[in-house]
Amino acid sequence: MLSKIGLKTVGVLCTLLLFTQGYAQTSSSVYSALGIGDFNSGGLTHNQGMGGMGISFATGWHANVVNPALTTRNTIFNFQAALNYKRINVNNGTENSLVDGGGLSYLAISLPIKSGKFTSGMGLGQISSINYRLQVETPVTNSELKASNFLEGDGGISEAYINFGYLLAKNLSIGVHGSYLFGSSIRSNQLLIYDSKDVEVGQASEYYERLTVSDVGFKAGLHYMFKSSAKSNIHLGAIYQKLGDVNGTAFAKLAAIGQASRPNTDGDLIADNQRGSIYIPNRYGVGITYEKNNKFAVGLEGQYQDFADYRNFFGDPLTLQSNKKVGLGVQFVPDFQSFDNLLKRATYRIGLEWNQTPYLLNQSTINDIGINFGTSIPVNQLSLVNFAIKAGQRGTLDNGLIRESYVNFTFGLSLNDNSWFYKRTFE
Repeated sequence: MLSKIGLKTVGVLCTLLLFTQGYAQTSSSVYSALGIGDFNSGGLTHNQGMGGMGISFATGWHANVVNPALTTRNTIFNFQAALNYKRINVNNGTENSLVDGGGLSYLAISLPIKSGKFTSGMGLGQISSINYRLQVETPVTNSELKASNFLEGDGGISEAYINFGYLLAKNLSIGVHGSYLFGSSIRSNQLLIYDSKDVEVGQASEYYERLTVSDVGFKAGLHYMFKSSAKSNIHLGAIYQKLGDVNGTAFAKLAAIGQASRPNTDGDLIADNQRGSIYIPNRYGVGITYEKNNKFAVGLEGQYQDFADYRNFFGDPLTLQSNKKVGLGVQFVPDFQSFDNLLKRATYRIGLEWNQTPYLLNQSTINDIGINFGTSIPVNQLSLVNFAIKAGQRGTLDNGLIRESYVNFTFGLSLNDNSWFYKRTFE
């Protein structure tokens, strides 16, 4: 008969395999049409509730995928999973439209190999995501014709990762995070030409592109904590993520509508499972957090990634700029010893995020500003229900651009167990 530990192990592995098959990309922004799409830098549900913070602060009740050095704070087994849903109001200055999307957000496991000293973790998450539907109409130069483009895109880059955190010296931790990158993105652009009477002229065409990636990535983290008083601490953290040249294959073709995705039909074959790479620039992050034990924590963190160095699969020039993100977050617990009142023992979070996205259109910078709220409610002595909501705005109506007003919901579970590695006395 399987032992208790064996049953837990089998259950976790089966869950990972199940969700690997059902894993979905969940971005719904029209701006994900540019570059490699939207990059995920917000971490897990509890990070999202604090403005994406996780470089300089973590708790023992949640896994940490933002800074692998902070996994050492996980002294018990932890399994986390979450779903998200995003609803966006898209405004182009003359009309509004609603788009939405959702799915599995992540899976994460934290395993304390030597409690407080050496911790490992694994899971599934998103690196980037693409999901857009656009119709763009433009006049044809020196004619009375107009061009109508229907653009669609889906997919992105996911990761299956393993990380390690090690307490190098008193209050000083280091960590590494290794990723297997995988996934595919599909983009299409259907072009139709109309005359002044809106009668279609010429032959409609479609450009189809499919990019599949398979490679590895790396992230390193550092965390240091020092006492500011008998009951308070100051946390310092830093991360460095290197993706670089991400290898993959591409198929691209220009043909009649409905034929471009088929290799053996008429059309101009641009790439037939051609091997190559995209270049994703390095990411840097730093943060500082003040914590009063079992009461509250407040922190400030920043991340930087220079997308001016980004290169797509075909080496096409793209007008991108540096991505800068600043997050300010607070979490507090009304009374962590109130075992008879779950709401008093729950953790509450609020955060602000400012993000200068890499997108530069019509000489306009596309900024993303949002406010976050979150909570973790105990369901027993150790496990938690996690919830986060972010309301924000991305883009501008200036210079003929698009403004998005969005609300993003994330709901997840954090299942903790302090008996995983306990030595059994009786069988």
